[in-house]
This record gives sequence, structure tokens and C-alpha cells, in this order.
Amino acid sequence: MITGLVVALPEELTTLTSIKIEKGGSLFITERLLVAYSGAGPTNATAAAELLVAKGATRLISWGCAAALADSLKPGDLILADKLIDAENNKMDINADWHSYSHSILSKFIDVTCGCLAESISIVSTSTDKKQLHSLTGAVALDMESIAIAKIAKQHTLPFLVIRVIVDPVEMSLPLAINHALNERGEIELKKLLVFLFLHPAELPGLIKLGLNFNAAKKTLKLVAKQLDRLTN
Repeated sequence: MITGLVVALPEELTTLTSIKIEKGGSLFITERLLVAYSGAGPTNATAAAELLVAKGATRLISWGCAAALADSLKPGDLILADKLIDAENNKMDINADWHSYSHSILSKFIDVTCGCLAESISIVSTSTDKKQLHSLTGAVALDMESIAIAKIAKQHTLPFLVIRVIVDPVEMSLPLAINHALNERGEIELKKLLVFLFLHPAELPGLIKLGLNFNAAKKTLKLVAKQLDRLTN
């Protein structure tokens, strides 16, 4: 049985393998684990999930980072979503057996938060917007790819699991430099980022804080990665 993992960002990919994968490509990191590097956003995630299915994946995992919507969550907290809600407010269930099995394994060595994960089709950058989404959806966290992957899993009648770790807590608004440097594919363009920082040096502390949060998230993902063989046996 092959488990396919969709990863949106290169930094998230490094928590699974040191081997580079071209965006839009895939790689077996073990005999039973196939990873696709999608790039950010639901369109890229859909294409990556379809690629994994075409290459024989019989289960799919959304792997990576998320933004907190619940104020109890902090950077590095693990989210094992038990429900999903898309941008049109449609709800989807997670495969209960696989979720329960994964929770029983992971909760033995790390705190696990279950709850609803919401979809965003673009980056939600402000604390105000995150609080509003929490109020509207009841979701504990947010990302741009998981629901798209879940829809492909449902289309092919495959089990699906969300493994996401918090980067930005609900009280944190993302630095303006992030939105400025994003291109239409949801990727950060380094040149744009550096120019913006040169013109707006006050943005630097926020970027440093975000980087520290991301490192905390990657640390948790690496811990969970060590259990992937057990989660997918």
C-alpha cells in the first residue's frame, strides 16, 4: 500500500527528505511513502494529489504548516484535523479509523490537537481576519491545500489524513513583506522581499519572529515524520 504526501513548501519538504524535488514532481522516500512537492495553493495541491493517485497512492496525507484560528494554539502545536470546511462553507469528514489510529500513536509522545481545519484560497495575513474566520467556521486552524487534497481523495474513494503544525498564532499578523513578496503562484520572491525590507526596515523583527515560529513547526514535523512508517503500515 502506497501513501502519498502532498507538501506545499520546500521548507516543509525538508522535514521528510534531504533530496530535492522539482515543483510539481514526486519522489518515493521509502518503498511505501511517495511525496509530491506541489507549491502553495489549492490548484497546485489538486494537481499534486492527482499525480500521487496516478502513481499508485492508495491513501493521501496533507503535510505541512498551518495558521492558528483558535487562541489556545501556539507555534509548533500539532493539528490532526478531524473535520474540514472549505471556502464555500461545505464540511467534509476525515477517515475516522485512520485518524483514530494516528491519534493513538502520536499522542503517546506529543500533544495532539483535533478539530476542524478551514480552507483559504489566499493567505490570511491579519489577526483580525483569523479571529473572524474562527467565529464563522469554528475551525481551530487554516491552510490553503488540505481541502483540495481531501476532495481528490474523496473523488477516488481513498482514505485521507491531515498532519499540520502551527506557525503563526491567531494574535500574530503576518509581516507586510510576505504579501508584498508573494507572486501569483503563492511563492515568496526573494528579490521582492529584500527590496521591501530595504525600504521598510521596521518589518525585519516580524520576519525574524516568523522564522523562529517556522523553525518550531519544522521541529514538530520532523518528530512526526519519524512515526510515518507506523502511521501508514
